[in-house]
Amino acid sequence: MAAASLSVISNAVVLCTLLSLMQNVRVSAFSVLPTTPFSSSAQSRSVGKTSLGMATWSDPKAVKDYQDFLLTGKSEPDRKQDGPSVIISDGNSYSELAEALWTMGMGDDVVISPFADLPSEMGGSTEYPIYVTLPPYYLAEFIRAMPDSYKERSHDMVFFSGGLNCGNIEDVLKEFAMCRDAQTQVLVSGLKFTDAKRVQDISVQLGFSANEEAKWAGQCTACGKWNGAIAQRMESNAINCKVDFYRDWRRSMWEDSISTAVFHLLGVVRDDPVSYGTVAKYYYDEASEIFWEISAELRGWKAITLTFGFEERMYGFAEAIGENQPCTLDNYMFPYIWGNGAFLQSSTYLQYLHYAQSEKGLLQGIELPPIQEKLSTIMRKGNLRADGVI
Repeated sequence: MAAASLSVISNAVVLCTLLSLMQNVRVSAFSVLPTTPFSSSAQSRSVGKTSLGMATWSDPKAVKDYQDFLLTGKSEPDRKQDGPSVIISDGNSYSELAEALWTMGMGDDVVISPFADLPSEMGGSTEYPIYVTLPPYYLAEFIRAMPDSYKERSHDMVFFSGGLNCGNIEDVLKEFAMCRDAQTQVLVSGLKFTDAKRVQDISVQLGFSANEEAKWAGQCTACGKWNGAIAQRMESNAINCKVDFYRDWRRSMWEDSISTAVFHLLGVVRDDPVSYGTVAKYYYDEASEIFWEISAELRGWKAITLTFGFEERMYGFAEAIGENQPCTLDNYMFPYIWGNGAFLQSSTYLQYLHYAQSEKGLLQGIELPPIQEKLSTIMRKGNLRADGVI
């Protein structure tokens, strides 16, 4: 009987692989507890000439993760309750996310700077979430320099991805073996922190599926140990947050990562400024071509297949929230949004990057992989989804 069970699990893994290959008190002003020596000012960031290395072909860890999932026999993730938490913030360039988390809490969170002493307990418990709200370009430095007291609590740390601010940090976390089922990660694409210091849900319902389930685009999504805690915190503030196993969360994260990179890139190369939403509405063919090229590369580079209907969600979300959002390329965030090795395997995508650099003067100091095609051939003129010219 045991041999039969192992055979079933083995067959499932083979099938999966084949498919893949195809604040102490609440006060009126947000503040961070005393700063410790950690270089995090915006002025300290330096962007020199960056060389983009290639990733190795395929990702065996994704197969191992799926094997581990099958062995658990679980159909739903475990969920912990929200409670007093620690928020790590540099108090400068990335405090908006930290402030949003604190605002959604009950006023009993503690906001600290990197490497400040962690509380021995929160709310009477020695186990609590530690929300790491540092920008992606500081994460590797932070993790590498963590003292033992932080390393011992790394399983309680919560990391954030999504959009222009958080990007895609999978490669950073993977370097430190922190991409795993138990590690809490949160996709915050559906969360907006307004100028009035309020949190707002910007996820979009796209109708209903054949089995009458609501179809959503841009949802916040959480996985890992503290998935239930962050989901409860968001839901109590009317933020739509889904709880997933890591393998499903990862698909959502990559979907957001691709749409953010592609729509912004297609927007910045236009002769006249266009918004994020305008690109989704009127440059469907260009975007779709790149989406499918990248999705094919993901199967080999990251052993991941996007969930059915990803194009509908990408376009639906961008059209709904991006009308007043200007398109941009940012050197500091380039490695975490536009410079992913899997994206750079798309010849069409790479041509647009070269065009943005050579013709628009963007991405100066970034060394892009070479291309063979002529840059002048990539630009498509006019409105690709309706009559007229943009």
